[in-house]
Amino acid sequence: MENQFFSPRIIAWYQHNRRDLPWRHTRDPYKIWLSEVILQQTRVAQGMPYYLRFVEAYPTVFDLAAAPEQEVMRLWQGLGYYSRARNLHQTAQFIAQQRNGLFPDTFSSLLQLKGIGTYTAAAIASFAFDEPVAVVDGNVYRVLSRVFGIETDIASTAGQKEFWTLANTLIPPDQAAVFNQAMMEFGAIQCTPTSPDCLLCPLQAQCQANATGKVAALPVKSKKVKVKERFFNYFVVAQNGQLALKQRNTRDIWQQLYDFYLVESDAPLTSIDALDDATLRDILPQVIIEPPARAYTHVLTHQRIQAQFWVLHAPDTLLTLPSELQFFSHEAIEALPKPVLITAYWKERFL
Repeated sequence: MENQFFSPRIIAWYQHNRRDLPWRHTRDPYKIWLSEVILQQTRVAQGMPYYLRFVEAYPTVFDLAAAPEQEVMRLWQGLGYYSRARNLHQTAQFIAQQRNGLFPDTFSSLLQLKGIGTYTAAAIASFAFDEPVAVVDGNVYRVLSRVFGIETDIASTAGQKEFWTLANTLIPPDQAAVFNQAMMEFGAIQCTPTSPDCLLCPLQAQCQANATGKVAALPVKSKKVKVKERFFNYFVVAQNGQLALKQRNTRDIWQQLYDFYLVESDAPLTSIDALDDATLRDILPQVIIEPPARAYTHVLTHQRIQAQFWVLHAPDTLLTLPSELQFFSHEAIEALPKPVLITAYWKERFL
């Protein structure tokens, strides 16, 4: 199809079909940035409550910058990809302290900020500052690949460059924000991954995938990384109504969140005696062991975790615990940033 017909039709469709989302009612780069970071790897329905809570708790970039990191992580709890929250907080501090709260106003300068990549920089630049730079996310890849019949792998460097170049040739210089919103919205609710509404599509007659029967095959994307199986054995030390937790400081999932004492095994554990752990050898003779009631499964993008929890009921006298473990009351645990897996178990077993 000829490119000059594409943008007007997408924009016209958007004007009649767009969802009423709060971040579409602002030109504030802080709130636009916040919404884009939250919505990375997250559906709108899931991300909306987080966006509203963050805006209420931190209405300006200065408020977010001044917040304790643990508080920010706790508010982020459940969204996953926790490095996003850490980068969000650190970048807010940089903008507040080094730039007096002013965001860079160009695509190239936004790219210099920590945690802001091509997609987020383009979104802020176009939505807040009207810079004609295309926002290319999964929705946009799908729309362009189908309409223009592009079979280049979107996971490849060549594919990403091809789609980026095409998207930037389509963007109307004086309608950057509305065009980018329209493209993402069209992919989200019209040209969906499965069962797209081709019958009522305004681009049906020009869509190459529709003409060739390749709608389900596009876009082309190389296979995902194989999911890794992990087996977590948690030991919940309980004493005087308190539980012992530690902060995860290793370069692994859930960095800086809190969980219980963990021993990872190569396979599901059938007996506690099978573990060779020096800390447990010291603790187990002093406690009453409550075996796991059931196993928990927690699925991440590239990992599948199977977890079991042993409760170790300790006497009133103080145990000798590893230095990283600390006892917390139930009220204190509520305020700690925790993985969803830990929260689910804690609430089911102790509340």
